Amino acid sequence: MAEQPLDLSATISEQPLELESSPSASPPGEEETEGEESLGKLVADSSFERGRHVMFLQMMYQMLPHHYQSQEINRLTLAYFAISGLDIVGSLDTVDRDEVASWVLSFRTHPEDIAEINCGEFYGFNGSRSSQYPSDDAGGVSGNHCHLASTYCALAILKIVGYNLSNIDWMPLLMTMRNLQKPDGSFSPIHIGAETDLRFIYCAAAICFMLDDWSGMDRDKATEYILKCKAYDGGFGMTPGAESHGGGTYCAVASLQLMGSIGVDLFSSSASSSILDIPLLLEWCLQRQASDGGFQGRSNKPSDTCYAFWIGAVLKILGAGKLIDEKALRGFLLTCQSEYGGFSKFPDELPDLYHSYYGFIAFSLLEEPGLNSICVELGITDAAALSK
Repeated sequence: MAEQPLDLSATISEQPLELESSPSASPPGEEETEGEESLGKLVADSSFERGRHVMFLQMMYQMLPHHYQSQEINRLTLAYFAISGLDIVGSLDTVDRDEVASWVLSFRTHPEDIAEINCGEFYGFNGSRSSQYPSDDAGGVSGNHCHLASTYCALAILKIVGYNLSNIDWMPLLMTMRNLQKPDGSFSPIHIGAETDLRFIYCAAAICFMLDDWSGMDRDKATEYILKCKAYDGGFGMTPGAESHGGGTYCAVASLQLMGSIGVDLFSSSASSSILDIPLLLEWCLQRQASDGGFQGRSNKPSDTCYAFWIGAVLKILGAGKLIDEKALRGFLLTCQSEYGGFSKFPDELPDLYHSYYGFIAFSLLEEPGLNSICVELGITDAAALSK
């Protein structure tokens, strides 16, 4: 199959993106042939290879490998990983910012008239051309498939490249985003019905924060739903009653922070003044750092590159980032660093764009020289977060 450029609008196949899977060289823990060294061991004692990571990201930006064709429906998400990654490693100057902004804005869907705002649909951003112009059985274009996560990624990219968001009237987006909020405070990502969990509350909160307009959601109901997802051990599940999860805990804490429901530096302030059980939450987060130095997303799971961000970001929001064993975490991440650039999910596997991105963010949190600092609540650099 031919490789597909990131910035082309060709329709490939419409399949859901599975962020937790990636092409891998071998399963974790597979024994090595005698006398051979694994890829992880080859780089375990090395430093952060910024130059190789820049080349990896430039490749992903310009020409995605064919393995990503099945993820075409999430093209904006893949673009977010590549462009924001370049910003983190200090190479955003390799991107044509105006061209990127124009491309991102081309995925926006507009209501034809004011009456359509009240029709129950969501007028945000589509994730790809195939979702923007889906075909029906007769070969015509059918439906509106704007997605909350794609809208978050679109706005994040626009802020990264310095596009002035005040140039656009976001009223239709914000008004119709309220159509996605359920009576219990949760959000569905699309108007035609889908799963509801903390990921989409986070997307909604981040969108409102970036647009500096909270008319798109009911924050009180959202906060109530988030607190229902709190588990007995201090973490948060994706839904009420679910097991504590690193990603769910990040979405919960970051959303509460963005919505102004919790203060800053809660670790140093009075925990009794917070709606969170800070000591229990801190204990759960710190217990996720495993003996190999990496972070696991749940109890009794292997360490995974991306959770260095999901858990590390929560600790930073709480003002407890320095409680991490930074040397051990760095050591684990280096075993996931590829000689080709990028990071893998586990040691001894090939890199993928998703885990590479969160590997870059993790090293930014570790204050790696040459990397830009991160606004952990939004998942973009501090400089991008401050842009108007």
